[in-house]
Amino acid sequence: MAPFAAALSHSPVPALIRFGGSSAPVHRLRLRTAGARFGRLPSLRRANIRCGSSSSDSSRGAAVLAKPSGEPKTGSWAWRFEEQSVNVYYEVHGEGGTGSSKTVLMIPTISDVSTVEEWRAVARDIVGRGGETNWRAVIVDWPGLGYSDRPSLNYNADVMEDFLVAFLNTQNGPLSGAGEGPIIFGGGHAATIALRAAKKGLVKPSAVAAVAPTWAGPLPIVFGRDSNMESRYGLLRGTLRTPAVGWVMYSMLVSNEKAIQTQYTSHVYADASNVTEEIVKSRYELTKRKGARYVPAAFLTGELDPVASREEFLALFAEMEGRVPVLVVGAEGAPKRSKAEIDALRGARGVSKFVEVPGALLPHEEYPQEVAAQLYQFLEETFSSA
Repeated sequence: MAPFAAALSHSPVPALIRFGGSSAPVHRLRLRTAGARFGRLPSLRRANIRCGSSSSDSSRGAAVLAKPSGEPKTGSWAWRFEEQSVNVYYEVHGEGGTGSSKTVLMIPTISDVSTVEEWRAVARDIVGRGGETNWRAVIVDWPGLGYSDRPSLNYNADVMEDFLVAFLNTQNGPLSGAGEGPIIFGGGHAATIALRAAKKGLVKPSAVAAVAPTWAGPLPIVFGRDSNMESRYGLLRGTLRTPAVGWVMYSMLVSNEKAIQTQYTSHVYADASNVTEEIVKSRYELTKRKGARYVPAAFLTGELDPVASREEFLALFAEMEGRVPVLVVGAEGAPKRSKAEIDALRGARGVSKFVEVPGALLPHEEYPQEVAAQLYQFLEETFSSA
């Protein structure tokens, strides 16, 4: 705690740390371009997550499972970066089948407990529906997060973008044979990084759905990004990355079940009763993996922010106007700061459709049926006559 307190000791406001946009006291921090190989699913739990909202019809968003989705395949793909091979974990839900088939890439929200588990229920729902298109879903963990390798890279938005571009464009990879123009579903920063890559022409998606999209890391959105604060962020980031002190700090602030439960019940989920012991234990296990602190250190201090202002955030979406259909899924219970950024996308240029569902920062995990219903409708509207 001492290094963290020292880094922010001259700040006029209390140290606040957020998951994807909401603020919480510091003691509550939660914080190849080669072939693929398939294996077993690590810790595939079916969490008891309620999929309804007390403020809405209980039948809203009910899943329409016309065919069994089956158990997903799992694999490891080797991403080459800075002469290193980083094994990246992914899952494939659905077979695609014969005839008309399309693949959706689902990317988790970036956080210290980011995981493919966020998207599993949505993936099962969508690939299990009937219709003229056979849907296949690929969920991938970010390097440094989830079940992927966690090497000590200097993580920033460019690094994450480099990974995403490689994963989408590599031949003979998990998305090979998916056809032209990937369909991308992303939560939080993931959607914004994907749009930034699309703006640069590095990827050419055929559709994008941004679920509770964010662009600002926990500390910068609270304290700003002037040169004085940037130097403090650098000090904090460096401390968290150190072998001994960094791990102790990370364990105190992030890697304990009480901190994780507090985060989820206070602002990650909208309904505290949806936070189960199983979810907390699953996320806690992720924080114990070797190298777990490196990406959170970058995310917390704004190194993973794909843009620097709301204006730049809106500009990413505007660039998609007339090029790519974009759905924005807002969350009714999102924390104030996050909701303000999401709501700025209502009617914004480049946003084809804006909907709102129950939930806070992880609506696709907390209310998967409602989110899946909106995503599936978007897919049908976009591709039914394609």
